[in-house]
This record gives sequence, structure tokens and C-alpha cells, in this order.
Amino acid sequence: MESGGAVKEVPLVRVEPPGPKALQVLEEDREFLMQSFVRWYPLVVEKAKGSLVWDVDGNVYIDLNSALAVANVGHTHPRVVDAIKKQAEKFLHFSLTDFYYKEAVDAARDLVGISPFDSAKVFFANSGAESIEGSLKVARGFFQGKRTYIIGFLGAFHGRTMGALSITSSKPVQRRWFSPLVPNIIHVPYPYPYRCPFKSETPEECGEAVLGYIEEWILGKIVDPSEVAAFIFEPIQGEGGYIVPPDNFFRGLRKLADKHGILLIDDEVQAGMGRTGRWFAIEHWGITPDIIAVAKGIAGGLPLGAIIGSSDVMTLPGGSHASTFGGNPVSLAAMREVINIIKEERLLERASRLGEEVIKFFNDMYEETEIIGDVRGKGFMIGVELVKDRKTKEPAKKELATLINRCFKRGVLVIGAGLSVLRIAPPLSIPEEHLWRALEIVGDEIRRLDKEVRA
Repeated sequence: MESGGAVKEVPLVRVEPPGPKALQVLEEDREFLMQSFVRWYPLVVEKAKGSLVWDVDGNVYIDLNSALAVANVGHTHPRVVDAIKKQAEKFLHFSLTDFYYKEAVDAARDLVGISPFDSAKVFFANSGAESIEGSLKVARGFFQGKRTYIIGFLGAFHGRTMGALSITSSKPVQRRWFSPLVPNIIHVPYPYPYRCPFKSETPEECGEAVLGYIEEWILGKIVDPSEVAAFIFEPIQGEGGYIVPPDNFFRGLRKLADKHGILLIDDEVQAGMGRTGRWFAIEHWGITPDIIAVAKGIAGGLPLGAIIGSSDVMTLPGGSHASTFGGNPVSLAAMREVINIIKEERLLERASRLGEEVIKFFNDMYEETEIIGDVRGKGFMIGVELVKDRKTKEPAKKELATLINRCFKRGVLVIGAGLSVLRIAPPLSIPEEHLWRALEIVGDEIRRLDKEVRA
């Protein structure tokens, strides 16, 4: 595990970012790259190790977002780097869609071993979006075209390729201009306890209301259940706001799906690979989906995605789905080492323990301030929702942007989700010294912002 170093004793940021070298990169970025993405702040990375990131001007930052929930075992973990080097010296590529190699079989066996399935098979892709695309095909293919509808949830983010985008519903800008999208997609509300779309007094009532809406209004009035191939969901909505559903929801959804012979597709792209203190977040609710899509934290930073599904569901015929680079041997070597590190360094237990402490930290701040409306999460997937007023729950959008940028200028990398939610998702291996130094800065800035809002 990464050593603490001298982070506590030294200033993190010495040159006001963006510094002169960063400004040059920003100018060239605008000239040569299509600007179809939006950066949180002008961080120009030069190197990263463990939970620390250095920019091109020599500033040091503590990473509380794991480079978008990818660096679950920390940046450039030496064991992952060594595994990459060893495989790179053997062979870099030999398309798994046309030939065989043992590395893919061994990696699939490892993934099946940590999955909740009794018997499972794996398909390797290159990214989260590809894993979602493939999962949709597996579900429709399982029914041989007899069931074509997919039911997804409002607020979800599943990717930006056309099939994944058709399920995504977190921001209008992600879908604007790209219609028509894939047909036969139906979106329903997600049980968001803090902002339940239905009148409810408790989180459990919110969960029951959503389930009732699906059965009575969607399956009862819009589409016959015999035409629905799958429900697709994020067990904890990521970009939608780090939303943790009520405990009764997934048990009810599994029961509803079983009643009508509908499959469950679990999007673990962000929540999986130990992020919540379990290998897969859905394990917190004691149900087993039919298909799991993973990516992000799976390979320590190399491009890799995977579909893990029950053996009786993963039945697409030869030639119906493939990927030239899916299951790249170098990425697979990194993935296998990530799994070993999580096991041997007991990072699941660590994320659970420290995650509870971080949630307590923010719950204490909830009592101290008025700008925090809700604190939620599991493991190291924690959302802190900011509001202008607790009674109206008006999202504090501008305040969140201010908070994120102030933390950046003080050496802490955090990002947002939903309308006004601060994401806390550090590497599972972050030294406690780094974690609490970063949270001290975040806490200072929340208090400062709270005073400004109240003034």
C-alpha cells in the first residue's frame, strides 16, 4: 500500500493553477482536440502514484475521485505496472475473436470467481459503454428477438454510444441532436429517497411506489411484460447523484422480474470492483442479477470492460458479437493483478471501514452547517448533496462548482454528480494521512461556503 509520505507537512499547491506550463497545454488542447467533453477544472497531469497526482507545474494533489473511479488500487500500482511489463514482453495483441490464448481464459476464471453467480461466462470489451452495448445484445439475443423492450431508470448514466445513450438519461445535453436513438426503450423513475418522485414518508415507501408504478403503469398500460427483455440499472446511480436506493427496492425488482421472466442487467461500471466495499455493489442487497457490466476500475487504468453473466443467459451464437481489441492480453494481465491486490491488501474491508468514517465525518458536518442536505453512500462511493435551503431542497449548483474549484486550488481533486452532489470516491488504498488531509480541506471549504450562503 502507498506510503503516507510528507504530504501533511508541505503545501500541496505552490503555483496558482493553471500555471504557465498548464496554460500552454490548455491552448494546444483547444486547437487539436474536439471539445465534446467538459473538464471540471484546468488540471494538466504529469504523473500520478497511489493517491497523489502531480501537474506539469509541480503542484501536488490528493485524488478523491480515483480518476473517475478507475484507480481503485491507486495510480500506477507497482504490481500492476510489473504485470503490464511482463505481458508486453510476451505479446501485445492477438485478436480473441479469431484465435485463442490462455490469458483470456485465466482472466475470465478470475472474474467469475469474484462474481455472485454460481455458474457464469464472460465477454471482454474495451470500455463501460461497450460492456453496456453487449449486455443489451445478450439480453435481447437470449430471447431470440421475441422480447425487444428494455426498461431503464431516469437519472442513469450508461455511456454515450448509441445503444448505451438510448438508456442514459442523466443530462439532456448527452442526448440532444442524436435522435432517433435505439427504439423500444422505456424510462421509469429511480427510487431517490432524498428527492422521491412519488409522495412518500420513508425510503421504503419510495421503493414500493416505484415498483408499483412499474407494474401498474408501465407493464399494465404501456408494454406487455412478455415483450420486455430486461431491466437495466446502476445499483448506486453514479452521475445521477451517487443515489443509494432503499433497501427493499432491488429485492422487489428481482421478484417483479422473476414474475414476468424479465432479465436484470446490473451496470457496475462505476460501482464495481470493490468501490462500495463489496466486489459488486448489488451484493449489498442480497440479490443476483442475470448480467453484470464492468469496466473503469477493472484494469488499474488500462482500457478494459467485461460482461459477466449467468451461463444460461450468455448464449449469443457464433459471429453475433465480437471485438477486435476486447480482452487485450496486456489489459487482462493488469486486471488479474488488480483482483489479487484487492484480495491481498484487504481493500474491500478497508473501503467499508474508512467509508463509514467518512460518512460520519460528513454527517457531523451536516449538523454543523446548513448547506449539506443529504449524505449517502457505501464504502468509498459517497455523495454529499448541497442545497441552498433544506426545506425547499433547492440544489446548490453554483455553490458546488465553487467548492470543487476551491478544493482544486488547495490541492484536492473532487468532482460533482447530479445537480449538486459532491462525489467522494478515493482509491481504496489511499493512506489515511492523505484521506484526512484532503477531507480537512474539503471540510474547510464547505464551512466557508456555508457562511457565504447564509450571509
